[in-house]
Amino acid sequence: MLLGLLLAWGAVHAAPDTAPTSNATSSAAPNDPAKPGSKAQRNKAKENKAKENKKAATKAKKPGPAPENALIGTGPAYAQSEEAMRFADEMAARRQLPAEWVRQTLGKARQSPAVIALMKPPAASFVKNWGVYRLRFIDDIRIKAGLQFWQQHRSDLMRAESAYGVPAQIIVGVIGVETLYGRNMGRFRVMDALSTLAFDFPAAHPRAAERSQYFRKELEQFMLSHSQSRTDPFGTLGSYAGATGLPQFMPSSMASFAVDFDGDGRIDLRSSNSDAIGSVAHYLQAFGWKTGMPTHYAVRLKADADMSALLAPDILPTFSAASFQEKGAMLEGAARTHAGPLALIELLNGTDAPSFVAGTENFYVITRYNWSSYYAMAVIELAEAVAREMQNRR
Repeated sequence: MLLGLLLAWGAVHAAPDTAPTSNATSSAAPNDPAKPGSKAQRNKAKENKAKENKKAATKAKKPGPAPENALIGTGPAYAQSEEAMRFADEMAARRQLPAEWVRQTLGKARQSPAVIALMKPPAASFVKNWGVYRLRFIDDIRIKAGLQFWQQHRSDLMRAESAYGVPAQIIVGVIGVETLYGRNMGRFRVMDALSTLAFDFPAAHPRAAERSQYFRKELEQFMLSHSQSRTDPFGTLGSYAGATGLPQFMPSSMASFAVDFDGDGRIDLRSSNSDAIGSVAHYLQAFGWKTGMPTHYAVRLKADADMSALLAPDILPTFSAASFQEKGAMLEGAARTHAGPLALIELLNGTDAPSFVAGTENFYVITRYNWSSYYAMAVIELAEAVAREMQNRR
């Protein structure tokens, strides 16, 4: 997620590889073909499912003209890649899809040198700077746009907060940081971007093999979804990492967390603000959002604070309020009696002294959307700024 900065400083949005499955069981005798749940019944269901998938994939539209202003790969087509074609055959067998459709579709995707360049790790001299990062997202343009978004979609935001327990302002903060409320949803042809990252991820990246496997799973889910919906995978645009829509969901997140919040019978995170709002709230709830808990507290570090111990868990909440303070991270007010675990969040400021906050479990939940403490603080501070504007309008 986070268009243009999805993988900034090594951050990437991860999600379960598959959607939740049902655990329902039948009480019918195991080998009685006349009763649901029998072996014959299950075999028949598998045959029917395979036929339906084949029919859906066969009827799926062939790649048509590229959307206007799309950033299309300029490198070789993946039909020329033995590795990609082997993946296509394995995917077809794994997902019970027609091998010809999978091979032809993946074969039409093109390598994107632009995606490869954007995914390369930063130069060794790069130093993180929270102040610079913050300026990209906390400005008058984004705050005013957030205010307008909140005013226009107040009822959906209130409904999402009621249904999932995630504050409206946090939902507004996420969508604002991700795409400026839909203004910047990405121009890369997702089929090209995901194929490039699956088979040509920059070898210079320290986790190239791991990232390549991640994007292969995302590519598979993306193609599967388009096969099932009988839509053209080449018509979808998104970020250089393959994230799409107002909330910049990856394909696996679409499958697991996207919801039809406007009740029109389909999920559309690009054109339906309601679906985007509900899906962001559902995502954060699924990763453990705790209603009513602050995201962070102010912290004051003593001169003899045990920094190595405090920073060892990184952003994972680990310390009780008492142990936090015993190690020299001092809290004030309600923070001193916080019931859950805390983490010392360090935000580097280039050559200046770093900033610190005490992150709660809800701070950590926001980093599940994008694995970066800088991202989480940008979401929180944009959310607070827009909320203040809303309050001033009352």
